[in-house]
Amino acid sequence: MPSLLELLRPDRRLALHLPVHGRGAALPPLMQRLLRQSPGSWDLPELPEIGGPLESHGAVATSQARLAEAMGFDHCWFGVNGATGLLQAGLLAMAQPGEAVLLPRNAHRSLIAACELGGVMPVFLPVPFFADRGHAGAMTAEGLRQSLDPWPDPGRPIAGAVLVHPTYHGYSAEIVELIELLHSRGLPVMVDEAHGTHLAFNAEQDSPVSALVAGADLVVHSLHKSAPGLAQTAVLWHRSQRLDHERVQRSLARIQTTSPSSLLLASCETTLDWLLSSRWTSLFEARRHQANQLIHALREQGVLFHPSDDPLRLILATGQIGVSGLDADEFCMRQGVIAELPEPLCLTFCFGFARHRGLAKRLQRIWQALAREGDGVPLPVIPDPPLQSTSIPELTPDEAQRLPHCIRPLAECADQIAAELICPYPPGVPLLVPGERISAERSQWLQSQHQRWPVQVPGMVKVLA
Repeated sequence: MPSLLELLRPDRRLALHLPVHGRGAALPPLMQRLLRQSPGSWDLPELPEIGGPLESHGAVATSQARLAEAMGFDHCWFGVNGATGLLQAGLLAMAQPGEAVLLPRNAHRSLIAACELGGVMPVFLPVPFFADRGHAGAMTAEGLRQSLDPWPDPGRPIAGAVLVHPTYHGYSAEIVELIELLHSRGLPVMVDEAHGTHLAFNAEQDSPVSALVAGADLVVHSLHKSAPGLAQTAVLWHRSQRLDHERVQRSLARIQTTSPSSLLLASCETTLDWLLSSRWTSLFEARRHQANQLIHALREQGVLFHPSDDPLRLILATGQIGVSGLDADEFCMRQGVIAELPEPLCLTFCFGFARHRGLAKRLQRIWQALAREGDGVPLPVIPDPPLQSTSIPELTPDEAQRLPHCIRPLAECADQIAAELICPYPPGVPLLVPGERISAERSQWLQSQHQRWPVQVPGMVKVLA
């Protein structure tokens, strides 16, 4: 087995995965220039002139204030442990121990971890499910309205709500209507827009609206999943009308590192400045046009894609030709193409912002080879999970994980309370959360998922003893 250092050497395989800078090819020009300097010259502590995200003085504080003003927000903070840390800080700023927070069923696992850290009860709201793809869609305003009527009663105050827009696969929520509906109920709203950073810096009228302009109180952007920054970089945007600045600052101090990487902080600043430039606008529109052309050309050749609201996410419909996305992923790796997200019924590629010459022909050859491998009979669809109504765990996740537990086969877990998370990663969307009671229908559905995805969905699960 080669060492990690050896695995970081240049690689000729096509990088159709995150980060979207394509192994550095699409990094902002200033960041590329910095990385050509003497290695390690940028590995610096929080020197007075540099500062850090939570400091009031220094270059970082100045950049954060300037960018917040440019985007019409009261505050912003750079993050160097990804969108994960910023989402967790935002949730802990909204909800105090003993309170509850509304989460969509397709919330990222980092938010469940925040509930564990803060003693917060998650109240799960249903989202649409695509049986032919085996994964969740985006929340609709009508779906949310039905979930909130009657008002969920977790036996404790509901302090705020989190939305996901767009999803990992690029499906966009009805974000303006969702935020307005939650605000009308008196709730502050945080939006996980990790996969939609580019929406906030796109002038095209036919693109989905960013949560930045939809009125969200907190918005988290990843700067490497949907913008060309280095991995682990992110930004948190804050409007202080419904959520106090000091609460957010204190939560960030609990979660963020006290030794932030100067290189990653510089990537945050440089990436956001690049996204605000006219050159970026031209580059992004060209890339989006190329993606649409690629999809059109491949469809003309018989390649099957599932539709997405983001042309930079290509969802190959492998299940429709009788091939698992997991098997297709292994085949692509052997062909020198690294995809982003394999699932039982599909394989998602992240087009990214680097150029890939000959990509259309390469994907066409891969599809034709996969079609020869499959028998042409579509794989069975994945039935909707029994999660189509508002769900409140019986215990908070932290309570459930502190109590004595035992390990049982999924088939023997009906009517038991879960003591662990079941969460395929990626995409990091929990299928079972500690504290939830496992119904017979849920147990059967999880067993079917285990048959399709044994590595990601275990056949044994911890439940309360």
